[in-house]
Amino acid sequence: MKKRFNPKRVALCGLLLSMMLILGWIEKQIPTPHPALKLGLSNSVLIFAVYMLDIPTAYVLMTFKVFLSNVLFGSLGMSFFLGLSGGVASLTAMVLISRVKGMHPITVSIVGSVMHHVGQILMALFITDTAGMLAVLPFLMIGGLIFGAVTGVCADRVMKYLKHMKF
Repeated sequence: MKKRFNPKRVALCGLLLSMMLILGWIEKQIPTPHPALKLGLSNSVLIFAVYMLDIPTAYVLMTFKVFLSNVLFGSLGMSFFLGLSGGVASLTAMVLISRVKGMHPITVSIVGSVMHHVGQILMALFITDTAGMLAVLPFLMIGGLIFGAVTGVCADRVMKYLKHMKF
């Protein structure tokens, strides 16, 4: 059995987590028409993890990213639960669809982006018990399609250059 926690793997995960946090901070500097609508560049790192690492590592990276993003750039209030629910929904969808033979990383990214918004809206509905949250969902779906494609292109380009490396 291959050791999961060797020094190279821990260093790689630290690097990937740092990249996600930096990309997330950069995204926070870009104004958007809705707080839930972001480019999602840090998710390109998760797509990389889904394809080139293993699924448990991808979930650990996502969880640490959500937690540390909220500690460093936000708060551990409602935004933590919204980010975590969106992250779990997104990553689960990306893992499932990436296992379909011939599925392109751009498609995986689009599905992940859309499901991130679905997860966040469902958590917001649970927390606030306000059905009005559903009114913003179509707008977020359109943003998810567009930004998911951009993030997918970024992830695809990076993976083409790194596919020869062993992780």
